[in-house]
Amino acid sequence: MAQNKKQKLDPIFLWQGTDKQGRRTKGEMSGPNANLVKALLRRQGITPIKVKRKPKELFAAKKPPIKPADIAVFSRMLATMMSSGVPLMQSMQIIGEGHENASMQDMILAIKADVESGTSLAESLGKYPFHFDDLFVNLVNAGEQSGTLETLLHEIAIYKEKTEALKAKIKKALVYPISILVVAFVVTAILMIFVIPQFESLFAGFGAELPALTQFVIGVSQFFQQWWWLIFGSIIGSVYGIMEAKKRSRKVQHFFDRMLLKVPVIGIIMEKGAIARFARTFATMFKAGVPLVEAMVSVAGATGNIVFSEGTMEMRDEVSTGTQLNVAMRNSELFPNMVIQMVAIGEESGALDTMLAKVADFYESEVDDAVDNMTALMEPLIMAFLGVVIGTLVIAMYLPIFKLGAVV
Repeated sequence: MAQNKKQKLDPIFLWQGTDKQGRRTKGEMSGPNANLVKALLRRQGITPIKVKRKPKELFAAKKPPIKPADIAVFSRMLATMMSSGVPLMQSMQIIGEGHENASMQDMILAIKADVESGTSLAESLGKYPFHFDDLFVNLVNAGEQSGTLETLLHEIAIYKEKTEALKAKIKKALVYPISILVVAFVVTAILMIFVIPQFESLFAGFGAELPALTQFVIGVSQFFQQWWWLIFGSIIGSVYGIMEAKKRSRKVQHFFDRMLLKVPVIGIIMEKGAIARFARTFATMFKAGVPLVEAMVSVAGATGNIVFSEGTMEMRDEVSTGTQLNVAMRNSELFPNMVIQMVAIGEESGALDTMLAKVADFYESEVDDAVDNMTALMEPLIMAFLGVVIGTLVIAMYLPIFKLGAVV
């Protein structure tokens, strides 16, 4: 259990020794401790003389983080090389040395060294749970146990590629409108803080009462000038507070995930995305031979929405007592009738993994289309919104000038 909680890469050790011909040699090797490094060197025919931990460089450049996309590429490369007949150790050596991401390179080579010491690939991957989740480790373990590691690695690669593509689409659906609103707010704030005061000083010499719209805009501008730090601080603090509360409180996370499903357009995308993840994960694990009830634990964690996650765990409880999966899905009231019918057909025909894969393909395509439609719909709406905001400010500032011209 302690190993499963390990997330940091093993430290690097500097070693000196003699080879089989008695020649002195030296190098670097990663490992959990010096004793294991010595054992690995002896296996390679090197008699260690000195092994010490490599000191950290004071001004060393920070290594780039490992992204989910890196794990997806690693899965595909490993599956491809092993399918081509390249042994596991040689495959990992080639992938590790050739990877562009230095952090990923260190992790792959550390896993390789761990496997060479006698640890299974699944256990070695399990030492990095931040990058290799339970689903990944369980599938690799199933492949090692059944002797079908190459096949399972191929399934994992497909799963990772599909899920990362789906995440990118959903992220686009959320980030695009938020980024536009942020830009609109920043532009408005700049106008209020720097541009409107110039007109305000100009109007001060008119000696006449300003139009109501102009007075309102100037009042808002004065508020921005005086309290801009509070406005920006409140917004940033609120966003940070909500993010932290969502991480720490399951009730808060449940509230926001449920509310997100009810947001027009975006809610539909999130729901279809959760169904696609549910079906894709389920199909992959069921095809790998993982028992239905056991697979549902990993499926619950992969849906990406706590409402679907909790619903899946409730379904698992029903299935464990003998209820059919399609009946449990109907009772959860989370899935459309079409999905339930396809699962029922899969259960009856003994092709549940095939039907779930088709459901995943269909809903991934639906998410793709929904994101494209939302983007096409929002572009004119956002342009109209910005036009109204900027146009109102311009009109408010030029109304007194127009009135002054009419009087003259």
